[in-house]
Amino acid sequence: MSRSNRSQLALGIILILLGAWFIAAKSVPALGAWVDAYYDWPFTIIGAGAIILLIGLIVGAPGMAVPAAIVAGIGGILYYQNATGDWESWSYMWALIPGFVGVGTMLAGLLGENTRANLGHGLNLLVVSAALFLIFAAAFGGLALLGDYGPAILLILLGLWVIGRGLFRGRRRQE
Repeated sequence: MSRSNRSQLALGIILILLGAWFIAAKSVPALGAWVDAYYDWPFTIIGAGAIILLIGLIVGAPGMAVPAAIVAGIGGILYYQNATGDWESWSYMWALIPGFVGVGTMLAGLLGENTRANLGHGLNLLVVSAALFLIFAAAFGGLALLGDYGPAILLILLGLWVIGRGLFRGRRRQE
């Protein structure tokens, strides 16, 4: 599928979803009341990320998925912090931003911009972001829901995965 066809497909899906949402909101007034009850200011930032992605799809620039993912991801962090009051979590939440870049890079690849390379680079950024997040969350006392040893165990598992990935990649190149 060509790049322009993918962009048109994604734009068409977005327009269909928006139209369905507007019909649902007009047909079911309780839906509007539900949205008003749960709408918080961080959704504006998440919406800005969606608009950036939409602009990228309209102009045929899949690379716009990267800034869109960053803006929407930061909106997601702010939503979590606003909902829980856990503003101190920013001391380790910032480590998720390289992961947002990775998600945007992978999305740009799926939308037709250097697909194979972007998927690989995006996955690498996600792994780096996860490692940074776990390290800083463990250091600054985050991730309490995983218990005292949860972040340390996740770091060990992540390290084993990285080592295993490197070993298998090295074997494939030798063959």
